[in-house]
Amino acid sequence: MTNTEGVTRHKTVLLNEAIEGLFAPQKAGNEKLIVVDGTFGGGGHSLEICKKNPGVKIIALDQDKGVFIKAKSKFKELGCDISFHEANFRNLDKVLGAELPFGSSAPKTVNGIILDLGLSSDQLQSSGRGFSFMRDEPLIMTMKENPTPSDVTAYEVVNTWGEESLADVIYGYGEERQARRIAGAIAKARKKQEIKTTFDLVKVIEEAIPARFRKSKIHCATKTFQAIRIAVNDELGALSEGLEKGFQTLKEGGRMSVISFHSLEDRIVKRFFKKQANEKKAILISKKPITAGKEEIKNNSRARSAKLRIIQKI
Repeated sequence: MTNTEGVTRHKTVLLNEAIEGLFAPQKAGNEKLIVVDGTFGGGGHSLEICKKNPGVKIIALDQDKGVFIKAKSKFKELGCDISFHEANFRNLDKVLGAELPFGSSAPKTVNGIILDLGLSSDQLQSSGRGFSFMRDEPLIMTMKENPTPSDVTAYEVVNTWGEESLADVIYGYGEERQARRIAGAIAKARKKQEIKTTFDLVKVIEEAIPARFRKSKIHCATKTFQAIRIAVNDELGALSEGLEKGFQTLKEGGRMSVISFHSLEDRIVKRFFKKQANEKKAILISKKPITAGKEEIKNNSRARSAKLRIIQKI
């Protein structure tokens, strides 16, 4: 159900800020730049990097191979040197081991790494995997286009995880104050019949939350859906691992740009960057997160919660 017509609905957030901050002001001679786009998505960042830096080598990663199929023609027209890899950026070391002649055991091979941690609009609207509570779809929520039987799905989380574990996930990853009430309602509902679709889950959540809490601007299912998606894809674990491996592969003077969209992600990025700076391994290019301006927020509401942090390896 991925859109393969070459048209993306996704609007890349903080595009110029992330790209401009990714490259150090001075480049070493005629060295060919190597950049890793660890979260390819709609391809907006990679496309802009290609346009502004002819001759750059881009190594693009995404768990959903459908996004590569859709974007290939754009990069072919520009003559970009880009390679696509169906992988999570937590496996960056393995990808570089296969892609670069230096091998994964040799660090300091990359000039820049960019991570956009937001879920693309294409995945929300047309993946068919249950990311959005606005569409009636199967409860899957994996970033992979075709999950294997061993992959955790939202269906498994909702229908088999213990009530206490569910509450911990919904509160810990979604920061949902009604977590225990929602987890209890899920546990009760699934005893009667399986919760198979997004609308099934939304109904349970709506019935669990008192009416006075359902009048918020944010839909009452938003935080629960976010929490389950994070748990299914181990997003916070992947982020921590990806930051570590990414920083190891950066050359001296290389930079990493990371765009996060909620406090849990931003906290992990902030702490990791600060740790590198305190250990004199890096400098913070942005001591405070860079946020979107009024015009971008007006044109793209997703930009409101985006935070960009940039670090440079010493």
